[in-house]
Amino acid sequence: MLAPEFVKKLRKIELHTRKVLNTSFVGEYKSTFKGTGMEFVDVREYLPGDDVRAIDWKVTARMGRPYVKKFVEERELTVILCVDASGSGYFGTRSQFKLEQAAQVAATLAFSAVTNNDKVGLLFFTDRVEKFIPPRKGRQHVMRLVRAILLFEPEQRGTNPTAALEYVMHVLKHRAIVFLISDFLFPDGTIPSINDAHV
Repeated sequence: MLAPEFVKKLRKIELHTRKVLNTSFVGEYKSTFKGTGMEFVDVREYLPGDDVRAIDWKVTARMGRPYVKKFVEERELTVILCVDASGSGYFGTRSQFKLEQAAQVAATLAFSAVTNNDKVGLLFFTDRVEKFIPPRKGRQHVMRLVRAILLFEPEQRGTNPTAALEYVMHVLKHRAIVFLISDFLFPDGTIPSINDAHV
């Protein structure tokens, strides 16, 4: 059983998220991400009127006549939420820790994704990857992710976003939209370059 105070927090995040989703956010999400990717599936012989930019020159040279690449529009996306669970997330105002704010942001993004029939996954990181929940669809899955953020207790206190991004690159088989949710506060006062990740 979940404590009443925790259920209240969870409900508050859900209501806030629903309010945000009823505004223009979902529309902006679709216009920004949906249909932007094209996946290569095959080649076929060139037909009059085909875009010459789609010609596959290697196949054309091998076959002796022009061939074009066939693409299909991606119908669903994978969204990964990388949440910084380092020690600085347990500071905040009197009413809300930074990690609770992170849960609110993650919930908004996650509910927007499932409304768009996309998969959502969650990764917690400190100075290493602490936990990864693979992408799935559905409202119940999103609620599981939000609960996980609010209940998660990290083993380490440092932070290293580069390690998180490199991990995501290794476990994902397809392209994904990755949201890095962090306060970007680091113990030594420096900000590691995300460009250091092999992404």
